Amino acid sequence: MKTVLDARMTLSGRHLRAFAEIGVHVAGLPGAAGGRAAMTALRQVVPLEAYEFVAYDPATGLHESLVSDGYPRVDEDAAEEFTRLESYRELMRRRTPVPMDPGTVYYRRHLEPYGWRAGLTAALFLPEGRYTGLLHLNARDPDAFGETTLMVISAVCPALAQVTDLTRCVVEPLGLPSGFSAVAFERSGRRRPVAGWPESEVIAAEPAMAELAREFIDSRELGRRGLWLAGDGEWREVRLLRAGVGLHGSIQGVIIAERRRGLPYGLTYRELEVLSRVARGDSNPQIAEALVLSVRTVTTHLERIFTKLGCDSRTRLTAKALAEGLQTLTLPPS
Repeated sequence: MKTVLDARMTLSGRHLRAFAEIGVHVAGLPGAAGGRAAMTALRQVVPLEAYEFVAYDPATGLHESLVSDGYPRVDEDAAEEFTRLESYRELMRRRTPVPMDPGTVYYRRHLEPYGWRAGLTAALFLPEGRYTGLLHLNARDPDAFGETTLMVISAVCPALAQVTDLTRCVVEPLGLPSGFSAVAFERSGRRRPVAGWPESEVIAAEPAMAELAREFIDSRELGRRGLWLAGDGEWREVRLLRAGVGLHGSIQGVIIAERRRGLPYGLTYRELEVLSRVARGDSNPQIAEALVLSVRTVTTHLERIFTKLGCDSRTRLTAKALAEGLQTLTLPPS
């Protein structure tokens, strides 16, 4: 069986099987694990002896070696040094694989001593056009990278770009319904995009979110929900989820996601404040003191809340509030 890739080339069933395996591996395995599995599949149709995935970190603007195989070592400074070469600039202009120049100091220093003979580099762009890093390939046979091989590598690069996409969190927000926008935070406060989800402008614009992320990461909670009156004056449903971010997902992080939502069950802002205090375990006198209300007024608010939420006890009211995130999200001082 053959199928046409473009006007110049046809592919066999063996190529198609390799392509399918690559897609499955990069979609199902994070980072380095997906890269290794994908390259095992690619080696069925491309005579590779060595490779290196270099990830681009949009949070720092730097490149770093993610995973390699086939030669003894990767110099720590090689990834960033390559981006200063004319070869890199040509690569970004053309967006097609380019041969490595064996006459450069870079090649002689970082590649030749460890066995490289014929080198090729491909820039990795996701289908939507976002750049995620580089793929360096090596074969001892100078004729290994012929036209067919170049076409195969070009065809799989959009899939392989997922390997070096550091915005893919190790713990994906699989339980997040549609309609949310999200931002990931490291414990240091550094902000990162979350692959597959639009970036939340209101979370990015709120300085206190970085401190909330740090406090959540240090807690023992796996998740948190709440309602937040954002800086634009609209209520948001907010969810926090633990995630590993950065290279290999090695950095403790959190995904903070939000979507617009009016106050549920017809609650007023004051009733939401009272309900939030109930969910925290406060008594009526404690709520009255915190909100500067009389105990009688708190009782009246609670009677209305019981009716609106269809609950007949404080215990059920608390359980419903916690399960559905019906409490205000408290932000720490920024």
